[in-house]
Amino acid sequence: MGDSTTVTCVGAGTPYEDRFDTKESPDCGHRYTRQGKYEVTATSYWTVQWEGMGQSGSIPLDFEATANIVMGEAQVITQ
Repeated sequence: MGDSTTVTCVGAGTPYEDRFDTKESPDCGHRYTRQGKYEVTATSYWTVQWEGMGQSGSIPLDFEATANIVMGEAQVITQ
């Protein structure tokens, strides 16, 4: 996650809905505690199972992407 934290998720996760507000993710999430720039790497592992013409097998596939993100905070004071 770019902050020395690793998150491992199993399955597709839960899509965000407004009713969740600021609650923690029920199955896979990460919360940054400091503002800053982070280099985040995501890896997805897939296994393709196949069979045909009397043969079968599996093909492991790994996909990885890296992105730089900026975590900020907006605070509003009203009087």
